Amino acid sequence: MEIPDPSTGIVLKEYGRNIQKLVDFVISIPDREERGRYAKTLIELMKQINPNMRDTQDFGKLWDHLYIMSDFKLDVETPFPMPEKSLLGKKPMTVGYNNNLLYYKHYGKNIELLIAKALQLEDKDEQEAAIIYIGKLMKRFYQTWNKENITDDIIIEQLITMSKNKLPINAEKIKANNLFDSQVKEMREPKNSSQSGGGSNGNGYKREFRSRDSNSRDNSREYRDNRGDNRDNKYSKDKRRKN
Repeated sequence: MEIPDPSTGIVLKEYGRNIQKLVDFVISIPDREERGRYAKTLIELMKQINPNMRDTQDFGKLWDHLYIMSDFKLDVETPFPMPEKSLLGKKPMTVGYNNNLLYYKHYGKNIELLIAKALQLEDKDEQEAAIIYIGKLMKRFYQTWNKENITDDIIIEQLITMSKNKLPINAEKIKANNLFDSQVKEMREPKNSSQSGGGSNGNGYKREFRSRDSNSRDNSREYRDNRGDNRDNKYSKDKRRKN
């Protein structure tokens, strides 16, 4: 917060000159209870001017502003104590910067932590899988922060540098199989003959479908014939009743 300048007549510019005059009037009230009632009314008016401070958490800031505008002379009973005048204009504490020395800033600290974790792996297969996973991440991060194309040679070189040449990296195997490429295509398994119905072109499935279709047509034809017989029987019974 900036140090207020009382010489201008306005301590906090966001409240304006009229609020400052009201604050000076409240200070001049001799009765403490009456002064407290006027101060609470003034706080409500300050809330209308600053709608962002209508929450209960920011309610204490309004009283701090009122104390500052009164030059810390306001003596009223409030749930919020008067702040110390020495804190006004005090510079905040300096924030310490991160002094971690990174090999490559676009990879961040997590990549180096993963490399350190991979160095601790004793199983060779797990270590190789970890190297491939880290290489994929590095290639993805590099493409995010750099527009030029990246090759596996650069990733391998940087991975060797960050691991201090302690990781067993098989560069030929990585480049031959594109193991650092994140877009890996899955191999499709060939269909078995049992899935195609006994034939390579699916003729067995077609024959089965035709047999089922013919059976359904025969069943429907038999159903229509039985329904016609039932109608004839019903008609003959009705005719005998009339006679």
